[in-house]
Amino acid sequence: MSSLGGDYSFPRSVRLTRSQDFKAVFAGAEKQANRYLTVLYRPNTVEQARLGLAISKRVAKRASDRNRIKRLIRESFRQIRNDLPAVDIVVMVRPIACNTENATLLASLYSLWQRIIQSCEPC
Repeated sequence: MSSLGGDYSFPRSVRLTRSQDFKAVFAGAEKQANRYLTVLYRPNTVEQARLGLAISKRVAKRASDRNRIKRLIRESFRQIRNDLPAVDIVVMVRPIACNTENATLLASLYSLWQRIIQSCEPC
């Protein structure tokens, strides 16, 4: 275990697991998007950021591509979740992401996380 401080785990409590949670995000979400990903988010009452993934077979045909992208998204979220506001987040992938390098996808995710943080700051 590292002594960096802070909680960088990815427990079940920070995952969207119920279909009604996903439906709530899809129904009333704000959106940030770029060339590779679309992130939907809305405030929650749990007082911590929670992550859900919606990566379809239509977009990423091979299971290995879907799994690689999911691992990258979860790892990126795990590292920044303490900085995110209390929002439920659903990440969707565009087809171009399947052929994109990991470093590019991570940079793309980081910019989306920053845009979410900025958009939720009090005015």
